[in-house]
Amino acid sequence: MTATEVAHVGAIGDSKDRWEAIPCHPLGVKPSGNALVATSNLRDAVGTLNALPDELILMCLEFLDAASLLRLGRTCKALYAFTRSEDLWKTFLVGESRQKLVWRGTWRATFLNLSPSQIPTIDCSALFSDALHRPFYCAHIALEPYVTGIPSHNRIPRLEDLSAEEFQEKWTDRPFILTGPVKEWPVYRQWSTDKLLDNYSSTVFRAEAVDWPLNTYVDYMKNNADESPLYLFDRSFVSKMDLKVGQPSVIPDAAYWPPPCFGEDLFAVLKSDRPDSRWLIVGPERSGSTFHKDPNATSAWNAVIRGSKYWIMFPSSSPPPGVYVSVDQSEVTSPLSIAEWLLGFHAEARRTPGCIEGVCGEGEVLHVPSGWWHLVVNLEPSIAITQNFVPRAHLSAALDFLQNKADQVSGFRKNVHDPYSKFVEKMRQSHSELLEAALEELQKQKEGRKRKWNEIVHAPPDNGDPSGKTGEFSFGFGGDDSDIEVP
Repeated sequence: MTATEVAHVGAIGDSKDRWEAIPCHPLGVKPSGNALVATSNLRDAVGTLNALPDELILMCLEFLDAASLLRLGRTCKALYAFTRSEDLWKTFLVGESRQKLVWRGTWRATFLNLSPSQIPTIDCSALFSDALHRPFYCAHIALEPYVTGIPSHNRIPRLEDLSAEEFQEKWTDRPFILTGPVKEWPVYRQWSTDKLLDNYSSTVFRAEAVDWPLNTYVDYMKNNADESPLYLFDRSFVSKMDLKVGQPSVIPDAAYWPPPCFGEDLFAVLKSDRPDSRWLIVGPERSGSTFHKDPNATSAWNAVIRGSKYWIMFPSSSPPPGVYVSVDQSEVTSPLSIAEWLLGFHAEARRTPGCIEGVCGEGEVLHVPSGWWHLVVNLEPSIAITQNFVPRAHLSAALDFLQNKADQVSGFRKNVHDPYSKFVEKMRQSHSELLEAALEELQKQKEGRKRKWNEIVHAPPDNGDPSGKTGEFSFGFGGDDSDIEVP
């Protein structure tokens, strides 16, 4: 067990009435450190595979089909444990389109259609593997130590209400939680998991890489032990559920509407050509999203209908600890799961300048400004609606993204071949002054970056010569906080 895991278990032991201890692995597998005092090790029975690290064995197993995995698992206890890895069976199930799927608690049992009585209980307590034990451990860590005790300077501001004018003047670049508007929505009063099942049980929704009827997904929600639970995130829910959306003064039978302070969305000028903008989000406890920025330099609001969510966020210029970003920010590398990040980096994150965090409860709305890094995890089974938008304060950011990061633009229909030109055309027709101001701002930013670059390239060296004489050419970089881009 790692030092972080020991510390976490210690915290649990200090407050057992609040935090539940980690249960035993279903096969009895233990962390690799326990092998140091063990009298026997099942790993010795795997033959020539014993020369390979556990992670490499699991990678090799990815090349086998289901029948081969089953045969290999019958050869010894150690390989049985390796072939029980849930990620292997999840890949099989995601890769097929089964018409009538019955969720049976695990990906392996579901793929093989096994009832609990058909799954043998095999003692693998003499097998010591971090690769097998850590996903199980991460699936059972208590979330409470990470989402409580938030330092006062890290807390996301909470506002009862906010006008559109106040939002534009002070809050477009700041996260905050609204505590009021959602409670007026009909869906807030009407929706629960059971109510959704009553009306949409057989409706197919998108849950990451699978399309499942809602009743199948709810069965999964109620009975899974995944390290990273599958997250229902459907962009077409309004049409699938036959909902009406809009301000009640315009659409009296609307199911919900954007909080008034977020009413302006400049992407709306694209009408049917606009990129994906709204999603229904449903998920069990522990489901969520690892660190990312929202698409196309948009801002977003996320309204919790049921449950609660923990958010931790960082400004655009401050990638979170443990998150590594390519120069053009097109590739993000981070721990595979939310739990892994919490275990390894949460304490450091709280000490990092710019970190802001909080819990968005039932009936509340969180604002995610354009460009902010954010991680979110459900603290209990949750239902939420989220919508992305472009406020006028971030019009230049959206234009810059569409023009200069075309390879990262997402959500547009295939018939929109040049999103930047299309957006500029529509903005010029309806918001010409606003567009020209944003384009002028972009030009100034570009000239400023070019001027700064030229100053650095041609800067004279400080050679200590009191006469001020310098060499003919020098090259240098800015300081540690330099944010220079080559045009």
